[in-house]
Amino acid sequence: QVQLVESGGGLVQAGGSLRLSCLVSGRTFSMLGMAWFRQAPGKDREFGATINWSGGTTYYADSVKGRFTISRDDATNTVFLQMNSLKPEDTAVYYCAAAPRSLWSWSSYENQATYNTWGQGTQVTVSS
Repeated sequence: QVQLVESGGGLVQAGGSLRLSCLVSGRTFSMLGMAWFRQAPGKDREFGATINWSGGTTYYADSVKGRFTISRDDATNTVFLQMNSLKPEDTAVYYCAAAPRSLWSWSSYENQATYNTWGQGTQVTVSS
């Protein structure tokens, strides 16, 4: 059973940076596609960024492209989300999610149903 634990959230001023981490345990990390989603107050949860099992392919939502970078470290079973040039509209709870290699693809990565394991979330607040 896969378990995900996020960390790194906090309060930052607009224009600042944060790096989120997601520690993965319980299954072979290299067999998982990983993603970050976020949910702002009063809004639905939305896709942010994803990375495939090898780390060779990444996709980003248009709202974060050019500002956020997703990466993975197989040595420590950790996925990172480097967030730069943060804006107040980036304020949300950020969730890490894992998908089996058999489900993750270029056509499914934005679909929340692709991911069968979720972390508890970490709050990111960007002040103006």
